Amino acid sequence: MTQLQAAQKSPDGGGKSRGDMSLYGGKSNRRVTVRDIALAKERGERWPMLTAYDAMTASVFDEAGIPVLLVGDSAGNCHLGYDTTVPVTLDQMVMLTAAVVRGTSRAMVVADLPFGSYQEGPVQALRSSMRLIKESGATAVKLEGGERSHEQIKLLVDSGIPVMAHIGLTPQSVNAMGYRVQGRGEEAAQQLLRDAKAVQDAGAFAVVLELVPRELAAEVTNTLHIPTVGIGAGPECDAQVLVWTDMMGLTPGRVPKFVKQYADVRRVMGDAAKAYAEEVVGGTFPLEEHSVH
Repeated sequence: MTQLQAAQKSPDGGGKSRGDMSLYGGKSNRRVTVRDIALAKERGERWPMLTAYDAMTASVFDEAGIPVLLVGDSAGNCHLGYDTTVPVTLDQMVMLTAAVVRGTSRAMVVADLPFGSYQEGPVQALRSSMRLIKESGATAVKLEGGERSHEQIKLLVDSGIPVMAHIGLTPQSVNAMGYRVQGRGEEAAQQLLRDAKAVQDAGAFAVVLELVPRELAAEVTNTLHIPTVGIGAGPECDAQVLVWTDMMGLTPGRVPKFVKQYADVRRVMGDAAKAYAEEVVGGTFPLEEHSVH
C-alpha cells in the first residue's frame, strides 16, 4: 500500500476512503455523529454549518450536503420578528427543531438552548436539554458561555447529551455586552482562552467562536483538540457557520461585515410575488391549463 493509499484510509480502521468519510460531500446516508466531527478535526478537514428553522429549508441544505444544521435561537430575529434572541422560548425551539429533524436524513441537527432555559444551573439545563432531545429528535444542544457554563456542560455530557459551546459574542447577553467584537486586548483575550479551555474540559464536542479577532481565533483553534466553528472569527477555524437568511440575501438592511451573500433570494421572491400579482390582476392567471373540470 502506498503512503497516499494509507492516508486515504479511515483513521478508525474501517477501510473507507476519505471521500466516503468527508463531512461535506461524504457518501454515507446515516446521520453525522459527534465522532465524525472529531475525526474531521484529526484529518484537518474544514466543514460548513448553516442555520435552519423549518423542514423545507432544512431538506434543501441536507440535499446540498451541509453536514451540520443549527436550529439557532436566531430564529427570533429571522422568523419570529423579535429584535433579539432573548424572547425565544423553549417551546418554540422544540417545535422548530422537530421540523428541521423531519426535513433531514443525514445532517447532524444541533438545537440552541434559549435564554432562560439553562442559566439557573445544571439541573435546569439538563431538564431543558432532555426536552429538546426527546421531543425534537436533535442530536445535540448548543449553549452560550465559557467558564460560567462549565457545570451545565459537564452535567449534560455526563448524562449523554452532546454539547456544542458558544463563546465570544453571545447574543443572549446582548443587554449586558451589546453587539461588539470580543477578545480585544490582553485581558479579554486571556479570558476568551480560559473560556475555550473550560468548555473543552467540561466535555463540549465543538465550540462556536463569534465575532472574535482572527489571530485570537487561530490561537484558540490551535490550542484546542475539539473543533472551532467560526462566525466572524476568520478562516483559521475548523468550521464556519452563517445564518442562512443572511448568506442567501433574504435579510433586509445591513448585515454584519463577516457575512458573504451567495444569492439574492429577497429579490427573487419579490419578483415572483409581483409577477404572480400582476397576472392575477390582469386575468392571465389561472389559465385553462391551471383549471379543473
